[in-house]
Amino acid sequence: MKLKYVLLGMLYFVQGIPYGLQSGLLPVYLRTLGHSFTRISLAKVLYVPWMLKVVWAPLVDHYFGKKTWLLLTMSGLALACLGCSFTTPEVNFGPVAGIFLLMNFFASVQDIAVDGVAVQLLGHEEVGYGNMIQVVAYKLGSVMAGGGLLTFLHHLGWGALFVYLATVYALAIVFTWLADLKVRRRHASTDSYLQASRSNPWRIFRDILYVPDTPWTAGFVFIYKLGEQGAISMFPLFLLDHAFSPAKLGFWNGIVSMIFSIAGSSLGGHLIPRQRYLLPRMRILLTLRFGCLVFQTLLMVLYKDTSSLFEVASVLSICLQHFIAGLITTLAFSMMMHCSQKARESIQATHYSFLSTLEVLGKLVFSTLAGSLVDGLGFVSAFGVFLSLSFVSVMYALPVRPEAEGL
Repeated sequence: MKLKYVLLGMLYFVQGIPYGLQSGLLPVYLRTLGHSFTRISLAKVLYVPWMLKVVWAPLVDHYFGKKTWLLLTMSGLALACLGCSFTTPEVNFGPVAGIFLLMNFFASVQDIAVDGVAVQLLGHEEVGYGNMIQVVAYKLGSVMAGGGLLTFLHHLGWGALFVYLATVYALAIVFTWLADLKVRRRHASTDSYLQASRSNPWRIFRDILYVPDTPWTAGFVFIYKLGEQGAISMFPLFLLDHAFSPAKLGFWNGIVSMIFSIAGSSLGGHLIPRQRYLLPRMRILLTLRFGCLVFQTLLMVLYKDTSSLFEVASVLSICLQHFIAGLITTLAFSMMMHCSQKARESIQATHYSFLSTLEVLGKLVFSTLAGSLVDGLGFVSAFGVFLSLSFVSVMYALPVRPEAEGL
């Protein structure tokens, strides 16, 4: 395996830790403390730094080197983990929320730097494998911090858990310090462009929108996860209210389902280099995902707590859902990177951050409201909304656009 793949894999792995903590461990932990679905969903407001990362992306592009940003952000994450080890969330959730907000800020800045390195390091024929590594490594970090640690939280304890995570970040810092990122140096023409853009930031935004296929890609990445995110975040909590223990849920939804998700992402990474056009495959996968959501909704309508058949069917639906989601995510990120590689070198990291910010925004806005929908409408009616949004993404990808087909 090429050294750059190992480096990118390590960086994306540690970047997935904050997401795993907040999406896998925190919701179940808060539910066991008796919090409502609305409050659990509103906790996702802590993801707001990811929505704002396009604001500080030009700073990462223009100042210092990518390696410096990586070392600074991972040091911040290590310190945040150490600080969180001294908190008591069952007594006062405020300090925990503040630290999680800070962790999301550092992780969002780290993401800009890593993406900038990836866009420059990967050739066109390596984008599929590179994004497979990105998605898989990110999910592995998420699984380790979410499902894995949720399973052993009772044995480790809150404080020891975060000391362990701080140690992981410390090892990543050493690895990054010793690594040669081999990022291209800027040319004189690029430096003059940066000087002009600093006095007129809107120029960067205008140039981003003028990159070929950017408007269509931006719209797609904003909507393609809407329905899926509601189902993925709420269905495990439905099972938690129907005789699934936190440890059992952590194993099936936090570990086993992520194995299927990683398998889907890996398959997508192997298929992409062999495909000239990604959009037709994306249409097929979006349709399959819609069918999976229909099946999951029917399970909720017919579910019986005492039936092992429904438990097995629920676990299978989660695994299938994550497998398809893994395929879709790898294809989507590859489409985003192909689009960003069409931009000038001086704005590639900012361009990719713009697209990935919209991707996070699409996931965050709706998943934040998903709990309120469940509290207000009930699980079945809320899943009807999720189905409608999932169908919107299918319809968006249907029109034939020659330039988009080449993404």
